[in-house]
Formats: sequence, structure tokens, C-alpha cells
Amino acid sequence: MKWYILTDLEGACRVNRWDQTRVDELTPDKLYARRMLTAEINAAVQGLYDADHEAEILVWDGHGNGGIDNTLLDERIALIARGSGIRPPYGLTAEHAGMLVLGQHPMAGTPRGTLAHTYSSRTVEEYRLNGQPVGELGARAVMAGTLGTRGVPTILVSGDDLACAEARALIPEVYVVPTKTSLGEELAEHRAPAAVYSDLREQAAAAARAAANIPPVRWAPPYTLRARMKEGFGVEGYLRYDGATQIDERTVEVVTDDLTKTWI
Repeated sequence: MKWYILTDLEGACRVNRWDQTRVDELTPDKLYARRMLTAEINAAVQGLYDADHEAEILVWDGHGNGGIDNTLLDERIALIARGSGIRPPYGLTAEHAGMLVLGQHPMAGTPRGTLAHTYSSRTVEEYRLNGQPVGELGARAVMAGTLGTRGVPTILVSGDDLACAEARALIPEVYVVPTKTSLGEELAEHRAPAAVYSDLREQAAAAARAAANIPPVRWAPPYTLRARMKEGFGVEGYLRYDGATQIDERTVEVVTDDLTKTWI
């Protein structure tokens, strides 16, 4: 079967500072964070192969300036490495049996959320979808649910405890692997990496076996997607999308039946 893994960097074990994730240059701290995430990806990949020996796995590096050490990534999988120009649904198709979201962080505004943000930690105040606040996890889980006649289920999420709670609130059946406990914006109590890797392998295998029984997130169209920026930032970049309407100097929205045509 085909499986899809979406990754981010802020939710990985031993990552809890902006200078590990925001910087473009490959500093020692950034390189360390990338190695930690890559080890988590490899553990989940092995779990998928444990459950499905013929698995076809596609990984997308979903972190803004790149979060994967490609030299250490399991060579059996296909990879969409970080680069410019990719658009929703980011290589995900209706043929995928399930989506795994690794290295996830809480949405912007989450109290005590470690590195909490939505898409851009510097510019975005919040996103709302059909009036509900959503982070990257929720937005993309809903997007996945719109693909094909059934939708693609989000079957496993890893990240800090608040990201896992966010996932469970949206998808009660989802498998979760907590990597750390959030204690503040740049503070967390991290689990032992070996325990995280073991859980990821075990839970990815369990999630793959249960994928047919995990419902996709299915919200009925039309979809109203609204982005609100932080003070000092405008919405010009969003206005290039068809149907985008400026609400005020910091807010823009689009109403559509196809989320893959938006900034989700």
C-alpha cells in the first residue's frame, strides 16, 4: 500500500528553541535538530514496513527551511525534499492509505505550547477554517479528507503533548506518540529519544494495520479559510490566490470547494 509522511521540525524530541528551527544556515543546533527528526522519521518508516512489507512510502519535508538530514534518511523511501514551488496537496493523493504527521507542534496561541505557531511563526496570528481555529495539523488533515471519494485518513501524529492532544480532539481514533511535554514557548521536558523511536516504530505499525478503521476528517464544503497576520504584517502574498478577499489590513479569506487551491 501507499503511505504518506508529512514532517515538521519543531515537534521533534530535543527541539525546543527557535534558533534550532528558524535559521536558514546549518548551524550546529539546526543540524542536531534535523538529525533528531530524521531518526524519528526512520523509526516510523520501519514501523510501516513492519506492518506492510510491500509499503510504498513518500515523505515530504514540510519544514519551511528544511528539517530533514537527507544523508541519514532511510533510502527505501521516496522523498520530496524542501524546495520552492510546491503547492497543496504536497504529493499526497487519494491513492495513499494513510497520512502520518511527524514532528508536529501546537497551533498558534496554544498556552504553554512549545514553538507553537501556524505556518509562519513570525507573521501569522491565526488561521480559521469554517470559523474554527486550526493549526497546520488540522488544516492538512481536513485537506487530506477531501481527496478522492473516501478521503485520506490521518493515522498517526507525533510531537509534544499539546500537539498530540490537538490531534486527538480532531481525530479521536488517531495514534499519537508524544516526544516531549510542553512547558513554555521555548521550554519542554523531553522524553528519552530511544523511547520515542521505539514508540514510533510500534505505533506506526499499529496505525497502518488499523488505517481502514480510522476515519478521514471530512468537513462538508464550501470551505471558508481565513488567515490573520500579526501586527506589522500584511496580506499581500495571500491575495494572489483565486477568490481571495481582503477583510481588513491583517485579514484575508477565501471561500472554495477545493482546499488544494488555497494556501492550506
